[in-house]
Amino acid sequence: MFANLNRRALLAALAVAAPLLGTSAVAQQAWPTRPVRLILPFGPASGADIGARLLAEKLQPLWGQPVVVEGKPGGDGLLSINSVVNAKDDHTFFFGPTSAYVVHPYVHENLSYDPEKDLTPIAGVAHVQIAIAVPTKLGLNTLKDFIDYARKNQDKVSYGVAPGFSEFVFDGFKREQGLNIPKVPYRDITTSPADIGEGRLQLGMMSYAAMRATEELGTIKVLAMNSVKRSEIAPNTPSVVEAGFPSLVASPVLGMLGHRDLPLALRQKIARDIIEVMKDPQIRERLNLSGQPAAPMNVEEFTKAVTEQHAQVARIAKLLDIPRKK
Repeated sequence: MFANLNRRALLAALAVAAPLLGTSAVAQQAWPTRPVRLILPFGPASGADIGARLLAEKLQPLWGQPVVVEGKPGGDGLLSINSVVNAKDDHTFFFGPTSAYVVHPYVHENLSYDPEKDLTPIAGVAHVQIAIAVPTKLGLNTLKDFIDYARKNQDKVSYGVAPGFSEFVFDGFKREQGLNIPKVPYRDITTSPADIGEGRLQLGMMSYAAMRATEELGTIKVLAMNSVKRSEIAPNTPSVVEAGFPSLVASPVLGMLGHRDLPLALRQKIARDIIEVMKDPQIRERLNLSGQPAAPMNVEEFTKAVTEQHAQVARIAKLLDIPRKK
């Protein structure tokens, strides 16, 4: 009798729980239920834009919803980041390099968000290759050549640099080398290679993806890649370490992040989908051609990469005696 009662109680419990379990499963499978937005801190033709559009093309049929890529350059990346953080939406994501936000606590007073708490990593996509270029007509071939030129012509030299980590690193380099040259502010740094080619700007430091087309025209000369070793995508160009300037090493990771309350299960699902579509050799090839070697990472791997980038920035800030403002 007790066995029958226990059996009836178990069946009754399962009957109650089954609809709830089914609802949960359906809810997870139903995402996305509307268009997915990827918000970028840069404009068209940037490395982030190229990567986002490559993924959007493959994720859209997989997800059954439009995947919209929106560039919101300006404000040192804050326009794009705040739109994601403030939306608190599981269909709106930040897509860009770690360099776009890891230095914010050291360069902005009264920062409206906390980069280490309000943005949660989802998936890594590629290693962003940063490069340093000068106008070809200057006739400079090495970083040392530029330093010598800048010291003799400081009143004629200006530079442009990608906001965030690259700018932070270059500021340290300027101090190290005793260079007193002005920065030209750009709302969208990806437009600066044309100015370098025309000689209106004497040096630029940004993603190689943004420089590559202008380099192929022959109007700019890439002096070095901001990496420890030579990059496979630019085998004839020395790394900054080879050139003798290790303080210029910068290796951001391109990836997707969401707001702080995004459920782990959803983050893992999105990461799995991104890693799956990145098995397509076309995506990997086009990322490499754009100057961003493919590096698909799951939630845990990308979280580790972002944490290491924050730690690197903290070490640089300490060396430069730059206090954390938030």
